[in-house]
Amino acid sequence: MPAAGGLVGLLAGDPSVIGGYRLLGRLGAGGMGVVYLGRTDAGELAAVKVTLADRAERADFRARFRREVEAARRVVSPWAVPVLGADPDAPEPWLATAFVPGPSLGEAVVAHGPLPGRSLRVLGGAVARALAAVHAAGLVHRDVKPGNVLLAVDGPRLIDFGIARAADPAAETALTGTDLVVGTPGFLAPEQAEARTEDIGPASDVFAFGCLLAYAATGRPPFGTGAVDALMYRTVHDEPDLDGVPPGLLPLLRDCLAKDPAARPTAAELAGRLVVDTPGTASDWLPAPVVHTIAERSARMLALPDIEATTAGTAPPEPPSRSRRRFLLASGAAAVLAAGGAGTWLALRDDRPDAKGTPPPKARRWTIGVQADLSGPGKELGQAQERGVRLAVEAFNSRKDRPFTLDVKVSDDRGDQTRALAAARALTTDPDVLGIVGPSHDYTGYEALPAYDEALLPVLTVSAGLNLLVSPAQNQGRSILRACPIHAYGGMCLAYHAQAVHHPKRPGLLQERTDDTYSWQYMLGADFGFRQGGIRPHPRVIPGGAKGLERVLGEMVDAGIDAYVHAGLLPSAVRAAKALDALGFTGPRLAGQHVFGDGFLREAGRAAEGWTLGAPVIDPATRKEAAAFVAAHRTRYGTAPGWYAGEAYDITLFLAKHVEEAYRKSGKRPDRTTLPAVLRKAVLTGALSRRSFDESGNLGGSGTFMYAVENGRYRSLGYAPLGPPKQAGS
Repeated sequence: MPAAGGLVGLLAGDPSVIGGYRLLGRLGAGGMGVVYLGRTDAGELAAVKVTLADRAERADFRARFRREVEAARRVVSPWAVPVLGADPDAPEPWLATAFVPGPSLGEAVVAHGPLPGRSLRVLGGAVARALAAVHAAGLVHRDVKPGNVLLAVDGPRLIDFGIARAADPAAETALTGTDLVVGTPGFLAPEQAEARTEDIGPASDVFAFGCLLAYAATGRPPFGTGAVDALMYRTVHDEPDLDGVPPGLLPLLRDCLAKDPAARPTAAELAGRLVVDTPGTASDWLPAPVVHTIAERSARMLALPDIEATTAGTAPPEPPSRSRRRFLLASGAAAVLAAGGAGTWLALRDDRPDAKGTPPPKARRWTIGVQADLSGPGKELGQAQERGVRLAVEAFNSRKDRPFTLDVKVSDDRGDQTRALAAARALTTDPDVLGIVGPSHDYTGYEALPAYDEALLPVLTVSAGLNLLVSPAQNQGRSILRACPIHAYGGMCLAYHAQAVHHPKRPGLLQERTDDTYSWQYMLGADFGFRQGGIRPHPRVIPGGAKGLERVLGEMVDAGIDAYVHAGLLPSAVRAAKALDALGFTGPRLAGQHVFGDGFLREAGRAAEGWTLGAPVIDPATRKEAAAFVAAHRTRYGTAPGWYAGEAYDITLFLAKHVEEAYRKSGKRPDRTTLPAVLRKAVLTGALSRRSFDESGNLGGSGTFMYAVENGRYRSLGYAPLGPPKQAGS
């Protein structure tokens, strides 16, 4: 169940009343349903989880939902969020739990950094006690993670028993599969990662608890981030990264993170080892910035509107009285006020509905959002895209006939998956943002999907080729337009180019498992592309971190490969370039989008010569239509445009054009949720290229451009072929 931070308004099709709860807004939404913030006539707040009707029609769904309700009701602990009501038999089954106005542990750590020592002990002691209650009820939670722990003024709360199971696996055979991995990668026990159903039990929650406490202490998961497959591998085989954990907690965490379930302590034993005074108030156990976040969110509850009923036969509510508003504070903000004193109260006073001197509302802006990695490992690509957006907005604003003026709002996710959702919500919850250019990276985009799908405003990416970003089957990415091909298609294009230009007979394919979704898709696409031309490749796979890379490359050369395709990331591609150079291999060497860029030229040096790379980016210097853009970039930033700056420039003007058209047709600011459908039917004709989209938002056509490395620079080879030689031009 979500915390309070992402509250957005109700949509036109949302009900206003469910099971006696007046709905005030949406806390979250996904493929399974919606979570609303609800309020009873007495003023009690609740998180109301409602399942979509089409899900409820599935044969086994109601049994699973009923099990979730029963599991949550069986857990009795002051540190677990209680169930307030439920109806598994309703047309759209719903479950209401007590609402906690504080952030999740994940939100707090992303926003304010790791927790200090006392906070960690209070957190650990309370969550351990909650897990002990879960296990005493004969259950296994199975999804203990930062998003499922809420930080309240009087201590943390464990939430979400949606995938809890009976501790006896035999009791659940009718509802589970033996090969299904359930839970959150990075916070799974090894037995969960390997889907060893018979070994999953209370000890699995203890392992996840260790991951959670390590994350709270260091700000990072103990087995890193990245592709699911890589996380699973590290969880099973690698030792956890506990650098930065306070020394007093290290023995406990090492015990929790033992690979053998039998070697881990019980939750009750952990609670005994983490004995600490009760939290008291937020200022007693939480850092000041987190206390302030709780205060802000609690204060927002004062201003929540009543809404007209849309459920038949329901009388409209009476206006909220001052006493009811005071009641809303009692569960959260009042405790903060007691802890924070007059300074906190003064900070909240002017947000009261009856406060005097409240400034008038600001005029609405017309804003383009940018979500990108601007200060992390992919900052070159992210900064280039930001510059492209700013130049496009400046070009639009320079028009004398413009009907409005555009602004730019930037949200830096630092290339960090744990920051991605918050970075996205900083844009999607701003009503002035009419569309987002970004994300700049696959996995930050994937983590931001809940925010995109809740808001349904247009999200236009020029570099995120992960196939799961747009998935109609999973009801996600509903408003995304991808102006670049998916990675599997990029891999096919490498194979098509190799056949058209080099005619290999035995190409070698190397897949690196570090970033497995990208690498696996490139490998799959290249293999398919070669086989379409009647060529059987020689594939190999190396573990994450490119362990054994040089040895495997030597074996591939000895096996007689006459071309090499690298399905992996930049660091391993640099090593591969140098190793193949040392081996004297002079055949065609190809790599894809996540290797392309100036970093490969710098780091591989002389060994990069002769490589061919494919990416969804055009060199603006090769197109006369882009001359004005190149000149503007040099004038504004003093350099030639970086890779992807031109694509961001084109896509921003494409968005602005259709916002303007919608405004001129209606005479008013367009509803941003109507724009994705319009954009998907339109054709982008920009300074660099002409692109169209299918009804799902994916790029139509090729979109992959080929480059040869010559004399330390990239030379454009033009579009990649659309098929192997015998199908060229089809």
